[in-house]
Amino acid sequence: MKLKDFILSVVNLPDDVLAEMLLAFTPTHLPKGTQILQQGKTCKKLFYIEKGLARSYYYNDKGKDVTVWFFSDNNIMVSVESFFQQKPSLYHMELLEDSTLYYIDYQKLQQLFDQYHGIERFGRLLAIQLLTDVVEKLNAIQFQTAKERYHFLIEKYPDIAYRAPLGHIASYLGITQETLSRIRAGK
Repeated sequence: MKLKDFILSVVNLPDDVLAEMLLAFTPTHLPKGTQILQQGKTCKKLFYIEKGLARSYYYNDKGKDVTVWFFSDNNIMVSVESFFQQKPSLYHMELLEDSTLYYIDYQKLQQLFDQYHGIERFGRLLAIQLLTDVVEKLNAIQFQTAKERYHFLIEKYPDIAYRAPLGHIASYLGITQETLSRIRAGK
């Protein structure tokens, strides 16, 4: 899905406002392994992933990396609390595939929010969707079995098992790779 189509799927904007918003985004193509954000740094850019896969993660007290979120095709990638509050991120973000991205920096987005009510509405609706996604994941972790969490993940990211390393998937689900293998085998 093109950036224009994504924006219009969130909010209907007049052609001139949509054109202004599209001009504010910068296209880029980055290789697999690119670190988009490092823990402790402030997230200055909001990304739209046209094609690609990324994750956010942190290192636990044992030094093991724990995946907390996946970002895939046709979705926004951002460290929400860091970007919108302009404070240091608790997470790293990295690309898991070569990716085609569009980004807008924080200051430019704020200018557009101030200038155009429709773009401000886009931001509000996007924030609601991001919050809903976080609550759904939290509910899955709190109330679902490992098998149910796996099916929730596959529903949200149908091809994730073929695109992301199993270790990242297992840590996202809060289970071991062995448990993930058993779930995938139907045991």
